[in-house]
Amino acid sequence: MWTFLAAALVLIVIPGPDQALITRNALSGGRGAGLLTMLGGASGLTIHATAAALGVSALLVASAVAFTALKVVGTVYLLWMGAQTIRMARRTARQGDVTAVQPPATSRWRYVRHGFLSNSLNPKVALFFVTFLPQFLPTTGGVLGRSLLLSCLFALLYVAWFSLYVLTVDRIGAVLRRPRVRARIERVTGMLLIGFGLHLALQNA
Repeated sequence: MWTFLAAALVLIVIPGPDQALITRNALSGGRGAGLLTMLGGASGLTIHATAAALGVSALLVASAVAFTALKVVGTVYLLWMGAQTIRMARRTARQGDVTAVQPPATSRWRYVRHGFLSNSLNPKVALFFVTFLPQFLPTTGGVLGRSLLLSCLFALLYVAWFSLYVLTVDRIGAVLRRPRVRARIERVTGMLLIGFGLHLALQNA
């Protein structure tokens, strides 16, 4: 169990599309937007983790057509988010000093959707759970229960880490939200999202 938790934490901390999106939204919408994006990402992870525990993800990975279809949709989504972020950077650079505000209720679901789609449309997440979880499962008996338990622990670690990350970004937000600094961060974040999208496009099942 401790080996699983240590390995899972390392995998969560490694920078990826989730961190890029959470950073983007925390800077533009404040702490609430970052936390909502994180919750959306956790929901997307939960779907893949549960599907892996039930064996559904294994069928997805085994089906070249299904894997490719999900990969194309996920790639397009990441490229679109990257382009939007770069455009946001240009707009930020033209603006004066801005401060993040609590996202209005009408936009809160948008932030949740960003995180959810980032993970649920990523076949690499499905592939990860199919290949990662079995290493920590017993060879006989109680496999389903153990799979669901490990999946829940992974999601809890994800929430704990990115909650701390969002609070850190918010604490130093006064510096990060200076137009010139924020524009640079958004530009780099956009390029990273595009890079993650291109990397996903080259991923094979």
